[in-house]
Amino acid sequence: MTTPEVKLSSADRVLFPEDGITKGDLFAYYERVAPVLVPHLRDRPFTMKRFREGIAAPAFFQKQAPKGIPAWIETRRFTTHPREGGAREVDFPLVNSPEAVLWMVQMHCIDLNAWYSRVDKPASPDYVVFDLDPPDDPGGFALAIEVAHLLRELLDELGLPGYVKTSGADGIHILAPIERRSTFEDTYAFAEAASRLLEARHPGKLTTEWLKKKRTGVLVDHRQNGWGKTIASVYSVRPKPGAPVSTPLHWDELTPEVRPRDFTMEGRARAGGEAR
Repeated sequence: MTTPEVKLSSADRVLFPEDGITKGDLFAYYERVAPVLVPHLRDRPFTMKRFREGIAAPAFFQKQAPKGIPAWIETRRFTTHPREGGAREVDFPLVNSPEAVLWMVQMHCIDLNAWYSRVDKPASPDYVVFDLDPPDDPGGFALAIEVAHLLRELLDELGLPGYVKTSGADGIHILAPIERRSTFEDTYAFAEAASRLLEARHPGKLTTEWLKKKRTGVLVDHRQNGWGKTIASVYSVRPKPGAPVSTPLHWDELTPEVRPRDFTMEGRARAGGEAR
């Protein structure tokens, strides 16, 4: 099937009002980095998070592929279980080409959110996710960096690789790739056990406590491992002032001076979105 050119409309619409960044700017950025971004999205059910009025207005989530989606964007149907109960059949879009990325931008998606598993084995995740949420204080992110390195050391003990990226918002994501033989229940249990072990080894530096008022240190959130959970892809622009990008780093680049807003859409575009 021929993939047509994606036409951009409302290119001058300002999506980041504090920075003057427009839909056209976002489109140009994703056009530049799409070749290295698509492999991270390929064959993963995709959830559309749409910002029709930019980041100053609420976004809305859309799992069901919208009417009028191009025929060249594939979809796959899966059963979901909404919070209000029951079950629902949803046709998820697959972002398998640079053109599909650009179509999502045309639909006002700023960050690109996909499942941890692929359509051929939807119940078997490709990786375990550790989501590090630093405390709200001046040294919070530096502490999150320290905790990230402690988690890497634990993964090394277990013989698992760990890859780190800034979330692009306020935290750090660590992904530990695994063979696709485990269930989401398995990865949840593993992430919980690993997080609680680190919590016991390093009291005060990190916590698994969900209630913010009871936390001390960095939250290592194992709860992000579950069926249908999504994560913002590498090189995703996040809907925050300054247009920060979720950026993969080598471990030796994750130094105490790093801050999540060091990596912006403008900077990544200049760098060409090189793969890590």
